[in-house]
Amino acid sequence: MVDSAQKKPDQVGKAERREHVQEKMTQTQDTQDIQDPQGSQQVSEAEISAALVTATESLLFVSGRPLEYTELRKLLDINDTRLARVLDTLAYQLESQGRGIRVQRLGSQVQLVTAPENARYIAALLGLPMTAKLTTAAMETLAVISYRQPMTRAQIEAVRGVNSDRALASLLQHGLVSEIGRATTVGRPALFATTSDFLQQFGLTSLTELPCVELPGPESQNGHHKDQNTTTETVQQEISDLEAIENQAQHAAAEAVQPAMPGLEAMEE
Repeated sequence: MVDSAQKKPDQVGKAERREHVQEKMTQTQDTQDIQDPQGSQQVSEAEISAALVTATESLLFVSGRPLEYTELRKLLDINDTRLARVLDTLAYQLESQGRGIRVQRLGSQVQLVTAPENARYIAALLGLPMTAKLTTAAMETLAVISYRQPMTRAQIEAVRGVNSDRALASLLQHGLVSEIGRATTVGRPALFATTSDFLQQFGLTSLTELPCVELPGPESQNGHHKDQNTTTETVQQEISDLEAIENQAQHAAAEAVQPAMPGLEAMEE
């Protein structure tokens, strides 16, 4: 009888402990049930983002032309912020993985272009010259436009201090500069800016990749900068930066084909 009486409290205690453990397990399961939907939502969000990136890549690939941001927003049914994240992700993936294409953004347009290090292969396939030599005047004009765009012809000549008709015509012929509209001033002169071909030629994916150059101060009333020496030095720096960028792109293309592909030289001839 004594032993039986002693066992009852022990049994009661074990039963209470089991109930306590079961209660804790139930609470843990309830917590997991609450967290699971959040986890599923996170996975779903990641899948949606990945799908948007691949869809954007497909759209840019088949378009065959630069697409406006408004077009992509409408096709993907997303807002500006999300589109920017999608394009940033796609650009990062293509470059970090060493792919043969890049995302190129210019103004409100975006497109897929070939990687600059593969320029020699593309030139050989299409029968294009590797380089198009610009005159000093044309390179100077290009530097002025690229860092100050959009610009009118008068503004370009005010910075350079000389007539720029022939230099500007050469840039237009090479497709490095184009007319993008009209200025809201007397006479509504044409505005000029660089093109996507300019970015491609210099191995850039956007104008933000241009080297930072400190521009001179405000212009005087006659349209000329107050310190012409400073302006000249700045333009020279811009020219040097553009030439350095172009040389880097050409150097990368040359290194990418070492050793040269069999028959490539014959194709170029």
